[in-house]
Amino acid sequence: MLMVMGCFDTNAGDEEYKVKKEANKKIEKQLQKDRETYRATHRLLLLGAGESGKSTIVKQMKILHIDGFGSEERKQKVLDIKRNIRDAILTITGAMTTINPPIPLADPGNQCRLDYIQEYASQLDIEYPQEFYEHAEVLWKDAGVQACFDRSNEYQLIDCAKYFLDQVGIIKQPGYVPSEQDILRCRVLTSGIFETKFSIDRVNFHMFDVGGQRDERRKWIQCFNDVTAIIFVSACSSYNLVLREDSNQNRLKESLELFGTIWSNRWLRTISIILFLNKQDLLAEKLRAKKSKIEDYFPEFETYTTDAHPDNGEDPEFVRAKYFFRDQFLKIAVSDGRHYCYPHFTCAVDTENIRRVFNDCRDIIQRMHLRQYELL
Repeated sequence: MLMVMGCFDTNAGDEEYKVKKEANKKIEKQLQKDRETYRATHRLLLLGAGESGKSTIVKQMKILHIDGFGSEERKQKVLDIKRNIRDAILTITGAMTTINPPIPLADPGNQCRLDYIQEYASQLDIEYPQEFYEHAEVLWKDAGVQACFDRSNEYQLIDCAKYFLDQVGIIKQPGYVPSEQDILRCRVLTSGIFETKFSIDRVNFHMFDVGGQRDERRKWIQCFNDVTAIIFVSACSSYNLVLREDSNQNRLKESLELFGTIWSNRWLRTISIILFLNKQDLLAEKLRAKKSKIEDYFPEFETYTTDAHPDNGEDPEFVRAKYFFRDQFLKIAVSDGRHYCYPHFTCAVDTENIRRVFNDCRDIIQRMHLRQYELL
């Protein structure tokens, strides 16, 4: 009887060992597969100062390489867009008395509308009644409000202010559904770290978007490990603006300083940077308006020359400006043979532009990835 029990125990032990061994093989196989997937994944880190357009680049990846924005996501964006309208009209009408010299309303009869906006819209959570939209529409057409908007470099105003204030009549409709362009233009402050995963021709990409304001930058180091490439985004149109968090610092100069810090960071000395010189559309608009001269903020622009030729009827002064800003970054990005800077002119709200630029970048990213694992 004892012998039978002993044989039974041995068989049971062998069976348990086989089960554990098989389970261990499966775990090892999965770990190996995960390692291969990890090594085959291109990790892209989006960096740049606040309001440079990083999150808009992520939205474009969703449109181009994932599944775009579904009906539920579009509905969820409606409140953010309404908040953009509220922030825009509240900021502009509030600045009319604070800028120097101040600007009065062209139609004094609109004072009651301005008072309504300043009193009601300044509340944290509002219901956005039709009355709000009516006052916003009328005020936006007031010549005094327009004059204050033209001086928006003297205060902090979101880039999408004009875009959404021009569309109040559409957005106020009960059945309003945001278009892709509305979603791309919509401004929401990024706080924290957001990862977006997508594939192009069976190649996996993970893109990390982090807040660009100064108090968000301490979180960046969490993303530095195993980065394939950095995409640094700079808003070239911000040459005449100051930081939201520091009214004494020019936004574009802050971007240049931040780029220099990243370029020389000891943890990133082997990571190349793809430079997106963004908001080219807004830069062109500012230069056409001829109200803010670049040389007033960057004196060296006055004597700057370039051999670059205009494309598709571009204004020669715009071409000179965009290459001037490119060269400011390239002066910093002196290569030591371990990492390089690849500049591109971008307009983050233009899907075709981002499609073309990102396609151009894919070969660069692939080479960086091969170099990262010493396969090149």
